[in-house]
Amino acid sequence: MLEGDAMEYQERISKDIDLLSKNLKEIDSIELKLVEKEILDRAKSYRDDAWYYLEKKDFMTSFGCITYAHGLIDSLRMIYSII
Repeated sequence: MLEGDAMEYQERISKDIDLLSKNLKEIDSIELKLVEKEILDRAKSYRDDAWYYLEKKDFMTSFGCITYAHGLIDSLRMIYSII
């Protein structure tokens, strides 16, 4: 991998993590059911994993973690008609 590619991957993943933070704020005020809270917690764990792997420069794993987190959060956003 070229150094420029690494910077591009880092930037892309960082933007995805920032977008996830924005999406998490959208559901902050919703009173979630227990299983939905578990989904939220799992999404946050995947976000944290994305940061961890990003710092290790394991971009594939980091990207996988953040996209999975987005999917979990999007399911909650869909349930509550946010998207």
